[in-house]
This record gives sequence, C-alpha cells and structure tokens, in this order.
Amino acid sequence: MALIECPSCQQRISSKVTRCRFCNADLSGNTDSLTTISHIKRSNQLMNHSMLSMTLFIAGVVIWFWGGEPAQGIRSYIAGGCFVLGFVGYMITRMRMVLHKRKSV
Repeated sequence: MALIECPSCQQRISSKVTRCRFCNADLSGNTDSLTTISHIKRSNQLMNHSMLSMTLFIAGVVIWFWGGEPAQGIRSYIAGGCFVLGFVGYMITRMRMVLHKRKSV
C-alpha cells in the first residue's frame, strides 16, 4: 500500500481505495480524465484570482486620481490600500500560476 495523490482533490490517499475519502471521487476506472479536469479547474481558479487582484489594483489607481487631482484624506488611504493589496495579490497569484504550470509538466 502506497500513498498517492487523489487526481481530483490532490489529497494524499491510499493506492488501494476505490473512492477518495475527501472528495468522494471514483478511483476504480481511468483517472486521467479526473486529473485533467482538476488541472483545468485549478487553472481557472487561479486566473479568476489574478483578474480580481488586477481589478483591485486598477480600482486603487482610479480612486487615487478621481477628479483630476491626487487623493487626500481617507480617500488616499482607501486608494493606497486597494493599490497595494491588488499589486501584492496579483504578484502572489502569478507565482502560484507559474508553480501550478511547473507541477503539471
């Protein structure tokens, strides 16, 4: 008995089981399709995170320069927070996407 990764949820399970105890996926047949579907779902999830972070970044820039002049007061804090969170989130998500691609090859 060896520990393998479930092709659907990537949790470590026994090689002798016919169903994953975490996601209840059927492991008795061909698991290549489950692996492919899981990979596509994860890629789409990471792409959505990337787009959300980019939207937050752009919202920070728009809030900062709304009205033609740089923000002041509370608006500058909100804009700066959106800008920083969007940028950091985007960079982290891009690194996760690169690692996800490397794992699949």
